Amino acid sequence: MANRIWNIDGNESVGSDGAVVKWDDERYFTIAFGGSTFHGEILDEQTESNFIKVKINHRVFEVRKKGALDDLIAELGLDTPKIKKLKELEAPMPGRIVNVAVAIGDEINVGDEILSLEAMKMENVLKAEGVGIVKTINVQNEDVVEKGAILISFE
Repeated sequence: MANRIWNIDGNESVGSDGAVVKWDDERYFTIAFGGSTFHGEILDEQTESNFIKVKINHRVFEVRKKGALDDLIAELGLDTPKIKKLKELEAPMPGRIVNVAVAIGDEINVGDEILSLEAMKMENVLKAEGVGIVKTINVQNEDVVEKGAILISFE
């Protein structure tokens, strides 16, 4: 039998024989494998895109079966997400700078904390929505800024 390639939580895995699945109903199932029993539940099923989200013994897994179309998409380079290059970070609202979490020359990646801005007695952590290198920092802690003010510039 040909190997089956699956993507489980973002990691490729080759399927193996030997597991026995017993369905209790359309949503709940039991897996017997290697002398152990695992209880499962289907949380989300998207058959058009070969995707399911399952919970097995209280752990949640996202599972996607890899197919021929996936190989073609990868060959064309269409499977890599586009990453935005940062130019400037503008204040999304008026407020007070609580903490600048970067320094000039720091390399920033998507999701990295850049700074905290307090507005209406709530602290808002501004995170990177792209990649870049910090070129200039135009603010410091306790500065009050207006909406649209350029806080940080990137190379």
